[in-house]
Amino acid sequence: MLGMNAPNALADDRAFFQSVAGVWTGPGEIVAGKYKGTKFNCQLTGNPLQAASAGVTLDGSCRVGVFSQPMTAVIRQSASGYEGRFLDGAAGEGLDVVSGRVEPDRVIMGITRKALEGAMVARLTDDHAMNVTVSVKVGETMVPVIGMSLQRDLDSIAVGSIR
Repeated sequence: MLGMNAPNALADDRAFFQSVAGVWTGPGEIVAGKYKGTKFNCQLTGNPLQAASAGVTLDGSCRVGVFSQPMTAVIRQSASGYEGRFLDGAAGEGLDVVSGRVEPDRVIMGITRKALEGAMVARLTDDHAMNVTVSVKVGETMVPVIGMSLQRDLDSIAVGSIR
């Protein structure tokens, strides 16, 4: 499991999740496994949690050709670190978030589904670009299986008035 942040880091965690607010779009690819080589495009909207804990909700979809798959996620700080789910969680068709840590330019979340363990890393490369990698543990090695390069939709950012 990934370590949790100290309680005094809550403000830093909230600042990261605030920095990923907005609409993100871009391509991705499955880079390993049965569907290796499958390319897709996603549009995801990030909304920081308004609760006492740090976290984010994601809503949107990813498209492969004419097929579209809804994408949802909730990641929230808990007493033991981070928890949450992608889609309907590991009990359904998705994944559970079981741990995590926030760094100034990235989040690293431990994920599980049945016997599968892995990690999701979302790294901001600048204020308007984010790379997301999902890796699974094979033996003692983490193997990347999904990669995405997302750009912030600048039209989705609220602009204040100028006096």
